Amino acid sequence: MTSLALHGVGIGWRRELALFIDRLPSPGFVEVLAEHLPPSGDVPEPLSRLRERGVPVVLHAVSLGLGSAEPPDPRRLDWLARQAERVGAICISEHLAFVRAGGLESGHLLPLPRSEDALDVLAENVLRAQAALPVPLALENVASLFEWPDAAFSEAELLAGVLARTGASLLLDVANLHAHVLNHGTDADAVLACVPRERLAYVHVAGGVQRGGLYHDTHAHPLHAGPLELLERLAERLGPVPVMLERDDRFPAKAELASELSAVSTALDRGASRWRAGARP
Repeated sequence: MTSLALHGVGIGWRRELALFIDRLPSPGFVEVLAEHLPPSGDVPEPLSRLRERGVPVVLHAVSLGLGSAEPPDPRRLDWLARQAERVGAICISEHLAFVRAGGLESGHLLPLPRSEDALDVLAENVLRAQAALPVPLALENVASLFEWPDAAFSEAELLAGVLARTGASLLLDVANLHAHVLNHGTDADAVLACVPRERLAYVHVAGGVQRGGLYHDTHAHPLHAGPLELLERLAERLGPVPVMLERDDRFPAKAELASELSAVSTALDRGASRWRAGARP
């Protein structure tokens, strides 16, 4: 799969941010949560206006459960395909996680066991989803507060493995990677190094908070230096990459949002400048 037509700095479209986003002179792209869209009828008018302006739209989902032992529910895949068509999405992104088992919903994006069996199931589920969806699929690494015991391989090897076995691209969440570094000692450089530019769809950055000795990826707190540093290091390796800011709660004043978008642009430009100069890791 080749890189998608995403560029620049985007932002997650939320109703609470619709006016702020509408007034941005040139958002690179927007990401819409599939589960937050109205079940039928027209899409929200501010989102339609962005499409009319030519702003690319990505549909982001949280409920497929690609890491579950059961295959993705065909009804969920059909619903997701229809939502993508409604908003004119150029791709769909979902998480490398499971969210249900035995008919019970977890309410969380739970991490996958890093085993060969789990990777086999994940790859098969991704291939099923790709066959059912009308646009390309991008897979996102998740943040976690725990890890399964007896891991057979690293986080970087999990990402590389699913990319090798499927035609999907990667949505690299550097805030989630930052959480893994702090919570589990994950090797961030190994993860950054495993991402081929042609398989990178886009990047997430978001805020979080340290609580009880663990870093929580909340999307409701100010943006930390850690994810920005990882974004800069990624751009130093790969050059300019499409990146977007997520904010899902405790929506700040427009000046704070604008400042965070500026910080994202600055980190991206710093890394890309070193890439252009040939100072690659």
